[in-house]
Amino acid sequence: MTHRADRLRAAVIEEVADIIKHRLKDPRVGFVSVTDAEISADGRQARVFVSVLGDSAALAQAMQGLTSATGFVRSELASRLRLRFTPEVSFHHDPSIERGARIQRILVDIRQEGQAEDEGG
Repeated sequence: MTHRADRLRAAVIEEVADIIKHRLKDPRVGFVSVTDAEISADGRQARVFVSVLGDSAALAQAMQGLTSATGFVRSELASRLRLRFTPEVSFHHDPSIERGARIQRILVDIRQEGQAEDEGG
């Protein structure tokens, strides 16, 4: 990835996170974190990956809210980034945080079982 592409990716992540946090007023979009972005080689497409705190219903609502706000997010990006072509934004769920939390819970359970066996046996 080129230096310009890296800078654009970082700028998109930062600005979209700020837009979601401070400018988006949709009540369906609750606790959403921008985790990553993929920018196409020509800079015209941006896949923004988000993690949502909550259950599957909260995830579905947040994704609906983000999908309906793509035009607003893109127009905000256009005014903030001042590029020749503002990328088309699409939102995608990133399950990595949930996966990490699940692994953490499993490790804690294993550690507790090991301590219980050491104490009992």
